[in-house]
Amino acid sequence: MSENGFFARLKKGLDKTRAGLVGGIKRVFAGADVNVEMFEALEESLISADVGVETSMRIVQDMRARAKVEGINEPGVLYTLLKEEMAAIMEAHEVSLDWRCADGPHVMLVAGVNGSGKTTTAGKIAYRLAREKRTVILGAADTFRAAAGEQLAIWAERAGAQLIRHQEGADPGAVAYDTVDAGIARHADNVIIDTAGRLHTKVNLMEELKKVQRVIAKRQPGAPHEVLLVLDATTGQNGLQQARQFTQSLTVTGIILTKLDGTAKGGMAIAIQEQLGIPIKLIGVGEGVEDLQPFDAKMFVAALFD
Repeated sequence: MSENGFFARLKKGLDKTRAGLVGGIKRVFAGADVNVEMFEALEESLISADVGVETSMRIVQDMRARAKVEGINEPGVLYTLLKEEMAAIMEAHEVSLDWRCADGPHVMLVAGVNGSGKTTTAGKIAYRLAREKRTVILGAADTFRAAAGEQLAIWAERAGAQLIRHQEGADPGAVAYDTVDAGIARHADNVIIDTAGRLHTKVNLMEELKKVQRVIAKRQPGAPHEVLLVLDATTGQNGLQQARQFTQSLTVTGIILTKLDGTAKGGMAIAIQEQLGIPIKLIGVGEGVEDLQPFDAKMFVAALFD
């Protein structure tokens, strides 16, 4: 998909967020005066759009300070200033994607709770890499959910990737080890491992993920090279709490934000960047394989406010 094509999809996908976030902001700035009430209303509008309390307070605090220092008394100027503030937050952690490794396969771990689109996302990444003429091996380490293995098998076939899979209920660490082992033996370019998204308790899940990470490092020192956490944008601030829980157990290197087209809570993307300091690397605005694209901060802000 061309950049212009995805921008159009992104704009459409952010319709609900734009209506809630930008619509609310424009109503705040419709007033004639820049005063304390306007800033308080702006803060409330940002919080209600799932930008988050801390992030909203910080943005408004910075804007109030700049308005005072620069003598800004026109709402239209503040509106432009707000866009700049949001773009600056999101651009601060922006990184380019380079999933290559000079010494052995590049190993990626895909984590997230069930229902976030985790397994589908792993498959879409495999498809994307395969189209770049890379050899990809997928590992079905979410062995506690039978549907996950079946789903990944379909994506492996679609992408032309190889699949490592054990029987249902098998040790996820063993699947991860065998997947990396196969990647090394077969001189694969990329290894992508789909992990469990739900065990009996949160503690069990996090301990299992730690174990998978250790097992991978044992087979290939320095791996996993990328740990991507998939978050469902429709969960809003709950997704942010999920991210905090996962980062306590995993060295998360990037966020994938899915289902942006189905929510008015896309403001959480700003909160993720500002509060966690973890870059958003991919965003999803639909079910199609082309609807998962690298995150571009300027494009996101432009699509949101256009």
